[in-house]
Amino acid sequence: MPPNPVGFLPLKPVDLQLLLALTSGELHGYGLVQAISDQTDGVVALEPGNLYRVIKRLLVDGLVVEAEHRAAPDLGSERRRYYRITTLGSRVVAEELKRLHTMVLSPAARALVQRYAT
Repeated sequence: MPPNPVGFLPLKPVDLQLLLALTSGELHGYGLVQAISDQTDGVVALEPGNLYRVIKRLLVDGLVVEAEHRAAPDLGSERRRYYRITTLGSRVVAEELKRLHTMVLSPAARALVQRYAT
């Protein structure tokens, strides 16, 4: 029986950002850094050490898998590791987004936004 995606919640914000970046396709480490920076308008900028710690954790949890190594055209014969989100990872992201959506639409959250939003 596959793991229940709800058991992985709540996701750390950086985990959610990385998994969301992979929903559009396989990416290598530097591509993930760029995608996360783009999707957060530069608010989240991952350092390589932190990025690979997150990837390692998501690999262990089965939310991400290593895809086929590919040559990096701009780096000659050097090969890059690509990562892709698993079906379980996609299910976890969907459950996390549903959870966050419910929180954001709560009466308390809406009242707070109405009171303090500029």
